[in-house]
Formats: sequence, C-alpha cells, structure tokens
Amino acid sequence: MQSPHDGPSPGPGDGAPAVRFTGVSRLFGDVRAVDDVSFDIADGEFFSMLGPSGSGKTTCLRLIAGFEQPTRGTIAVHGADVSGTPPYLRDVNTVFQDYALFPHMTVGENVEYGPMIRKVAKAERARLADEMLDMVRLEGYRDRKPSQLSGGQRQRVALARALVNHPRVLLLDEPLGALDLKLREQMQHELKSLQRRVGITFIYVTHDQGEALAMSDRLAVFNRGRIEQIGTPAEVYDHPASAFVAGFVGQTNLVDGYLAQRLGGFPGQYAVRPERIRIVAADAPPEPGYVWLEGRVTGTTYLGATVRVVVEVEGGELAVVEQNLDGGAARPGREPGAPVQLQVERRHVQPLSESA
Repeated sequence: MQSPHDGPSPGPGDGAPAVRFTGVSRLFGDVRAVDDVSFDIADGEFFSMLGPSGSGKTTCLRLIAGFEQPTRGTIAVHGADVSGTPPYLRDVNTVFQDYALFPHMTVGENVEYGPMIRKVAKAERARLADEMLDMVRLEGYRDRKPSQLSGGQRQRVALARALVNHPRVLLLDEPLGALDLKLREQMQHELKSLQRRVGITFIYVTHDQGEALAMSDRLAVFNRGRIEQIGTPAEVYDHPASAFVAGFVGQTNLVDGYLAQRLGGFPGQYAVRPERIRIVAADAPPEPGYVWLEGRVTGTTYLGATVRVVVEVEGGELAVVEQNLDGGAARPGREPGAPVQLQVERRHVQPLSESA
C-alpha cells in the first residue's frame, strides 16, 4: 500500500502539487465511495485513476471538479484549499465521456462558449477558438455542427473547448469510452502528445488498464474506495502491491500453496506475469537463477503476436505467453498433453500483500 503522498515531488510553478488529497472520504449514506484517500498529483503530470466501476475513481474526479464535496478531509489545487469552492471558481475544466457539446452550435461557437461566458471580446474569443482548433488539428471545421463530425473529431472539439480557458488542471472522465478500438489507440497517442504541448496537468479516469499504462506518467489503482497502489506504469505492472492490482492490471498468474513455495521460496501469495515464464522441453537442464516446474500442456490460444500456452503443474495452472515466431501455430511438442518444463527467473516472482 502507498504512503499518503508517495510519488515525485511537486513540479514547476508555485512549488505546490497540482492536486493534493489529504484524508478525503466521501460517504453516500452508509456507502463509502471514497474512504480516507491521500495522494499528490505533480504539476504538469499525466495522472490516471484506474479501477473497476464503483471503485471511487470517478468520485475523486468529481471531488476535484467541485461536483461533489468531501465528507471529511481536504482537497487542495495548487496549494489552495478548494473544499466547498463551487466548480466555476476552480481553475480546472472537465472533458466528459459524452463530450456534452451543444448540438445547435457550430464547432467554433462551442469552443468560444467559455470565453463568451467570461465576457471576452468577440474578436479575441474567435482568435482563442481558432488557436485551440489548430492545436487539436481541426482547422477548417469551425462552421460545422457536431452532428457532421466523427467521434474522434467531436472528442477533439470537447478538448479544445476545455482548454480554451487555459485551466491549470484538465479532468478527463473516460473520454475515449465511446470510440472504437483503433480510434481509441490513435486518440491515446494524440492526448499524450497534446498534454506535452500544453504542459498542464491531465487527470484521467478510466477502467481500461491499457489506456492507463499507455498514457500515464503515474497511475493510482482504486479498489472499494481506496488506493491499492500508486506508481509509474512499469512499477505498477512489474511490481504489483496486491493480488487485486496484479489481477486488474494486465494478465497474471496468482499462485499460492505448493507453487508459491516452489517459486517464491516462502509461503504466501505471488504474481508471475505470463510473458516472464519460459516454456522449454521437458528434458532441458534448468538454467542458473531460474526456478523450474514440470507440467503438461492443457491447451494453446493463438493471439496474433503471441501464443498463450496453459500448462497444468502440481498445485494449479500457469498461463504462458511467448512470442509467436512460427506463423501462428503452437510449436512442436506444445500440443495438448505434451510434457514441458517451465522456467521462471526468481526476480520475476512478485510477493503480494492483501488488498485494501
């Protein structure tokens, strides 16, 4: 489990974190949507809050935005306590999953809406809107209506509208959820590139671990209203703090009992990523530094770039992912029923703590 303010020190600017939660809880009757959460988000960081539905991540985003107020604890934005401050007085803006564009307005009018509310002069707000549309690669789309745009283009309009007021923190509530897989992957790259260009803090909520790993400088994994782990994508993936994190972020083998004793050397629960397991011939000599297990193949699954081989060993099963180097078929000797040996470097056997 993380200490209250693990992670990098505050970024540039006023020296304070972009966002700081200190002992924050949000209760809805008897339900603890957020339960005594503390963490910092550095200025200029792309920070993701990852977890399943009901884990507390979206409630934390709404607390930052001011749409919800904490039952206990404090929330600071760039050093200023914003607990009780209404949303329109916070230096943050939000991009929602449904984009919330005004259908009767043109793209330009949508982007100009924030400056218009702030009573910016017409010529200046037009200039600001054009600047934002150029930034999100929608120059020439000013006079179109949202209904005339693709999903990815509507998402860019929502980003331009959120950024035109130059907030210091941008909140993104699963903004890619309505897009198809290929477009989501494209927009992940574009979002990260945009965040680097504008240099402000992005706080991204998602239940998709691939998105969080691909875009984040750091991420927090939520479970039942609490944070199980905060770290860089590599730290969270390679060194999961709990069985929940290991199982939620990527594929893994959770082992205990006999297998834990063999792989970890001590009783307990451990995680081993499938790609960290080598599958070799049953009579191959074990290599120094590796733990080995004998087993029998029970099945293979072709995944395109890899083949997943499921091997039954004493005390349970381990799934093995390896590079697919032979055009898609399982290699000879790895058909169901074949005896094999599994080899795992002990450094890739990660001990786990209990979940929150």
